[in-house]
Amino acid sequence: MNPIQLFDPASSTYTYILFDVDTREALLIDPVDEQLQRDLAVLRNHGLKLLWTVETHAHADHITSAGLLAEHTGARTAAPAGCGIGGAAVQLHHGDVLEFGHQRVTVLHTPGHTAGSVSYVWNMTAGTAQPDGQDGQQGNRHVFTGDTLLINGCGRTDFQSGSAQAMFHSLTQVLFALPDDTTVWPGHDYQGRTHSSIGQEKATNARVAGKTEAEFVAIMAGLNLPRPKRMDEAVPANLLSGLTSGAGSAGAERHDVDGQLQAVPRPATGYAGDVSPQLAWAWVQAGEAVLVDVRTDAEREWVGFVPGAVPVAWKQWPGMAMNAAFDEAVRQAAAGGQKLVLLCRSGVRSVAAAKRATELGLQAYNILEGFEGDPDAQAHRGHKGGWRFHGLPWRQN
Repeated sequence: MNPIQLFDPASSTYTYILFDVDTREALLIDPVDEQLQRDLAVLRNHGLKLLWTVETHAHADHITSAGLLAEHTGARTAAPAGCGIGGAAVQLHHGDVLEFGHQRVTVLHTPGHTAGSVSYVWNMTAGTAQPDGQDGQQGNRHVFTGDTLLINGCGRTDFQSGSAQAMFHSLTQVLFALPDDTTVWPGHDYQGRTHSSIGQEKATNARVAGKTEAEFVAIMAGLNLPRPKRMDEAVPANLLSGLTSGAGSAGAERHDVDGQLQAVPRPATGYAGDVSPQLAWAWVQAGEAVLVDVRTDAEREWVGFVPGAVPVAWKQWPGMAMNAAFDEAVRQAAAGGQKLVLLCRSGVRSVAAAKRATELGLQAYNILEGFEGDPDAQAHRGHKGGWRFHGLPWRQN
């Protein structure tokens, strides 16, 4: 049985609805906000109960309707853990399984287009009643590849933490390891094609078939594609599962600006402005900003850190003496000409650091709420906002 394939002409995005014919439970992949009513109508007309709405990555060319679908249907939202989509209820990792009725979808981490991109493998369960006499085996292996593997191509790798080397590995070592008869359902197509197969792409894909990694990297470096028109709008919204200010989602709650979501910087005196953690991460993924962690070395070691952030302490522990090397280090962080987004524990030291960076002639923003957020009534941090609270990438030694 094939999935229900739906198309958004404005962004050339494919949305997929998978369902179990016995229970009518369904899973939906990569919804588009402007197609919300269409998708609800399809679910209703097929008598389906939506259990999951999932993303392959944080999209730059359209805004998702995942959060709104969840509010309309009671479905749960899920997204790749490495994409910083803090609005999703479930953060997905390689090998995770989502169930709907008798069906199971397995998550494959396939970075390259973005660092967190995933694909979803659906092997139709044998023994489940299938239409048209299908037996749940031959012809019922499917992979939904988002912007990783496209028909006779692949997703771009030049923004949003993309990597041509990671893409080559995802294509050749992860996706091409699937059986040749696995049907490939891409996230986009611009020529009216709907699906392919792993065998066909291994043999004929113009970007990767028969290419060495070096050849592939050279091809990707030479594409010179235009920047997505909706990127500045889409990425911050998609990190919130499409729920922007006033959407009423508990998962999008904020506390530092009277509960209002910040999709644009808030003006400030003495530095460029204040930004939400989600917007800061969107800028970093887009290559527009450098994340500078101004906490102490001890805080990063004991509490946690953001992978890829530049450590430039404002003050140093013990004693919390001013870091004499701050000016030179922050200048080096901005050497590429990008703006700086500064992170501390709760958004206090980062204001002082942003003001100093501004005095040095740099474009510096403070990240609201900081890494841990403000303490709650029990003096515990991590429950009232902050980088970790919003599900953005972080690690702990």
